[in-house]
Amino acid sequence: MTKLVIDLLGWVGAAAYLVAYALVSMKKLEGDAPLFQGMNVLGGALLVVNSAYYQAWPSVALNVVWMGVAIFVLGRYAVSQRKRG
Repeated sequence: MTKLVIDLLGWVGAAAYLVAYALVSMKKLEGDAPLFQGMNVLGGALLVVNSAYYQAWPSVALNVVWMGVAIFVLGRYAVSQRKRG
C-alpha cells in the first residue's frame, strides 16, 4: 500500500508541475503569480517524497532547489503586497 501512495504522490506532483507550466505557456498565469509558484511548491514537495522513497537523490536535490526558488518568489510577492497596502 505504501508504494502505491508514494507513486500516486509522485504522479500528482508531476501533474502539478505540468499544469503550472501549461498555464504559463498559454499565458493564463504570469510566471511570478502566486498560484504558479504554489503549484511548483506542491509539485516539488510531492516529487521530493517520491524521489526520496526511491533514493533518486539527484531528483530530490533538483526538486528542493525548484521549491526554494518558488518559495523565494512567494516571499518576495508577500513583501510587495505588504508595502502596497
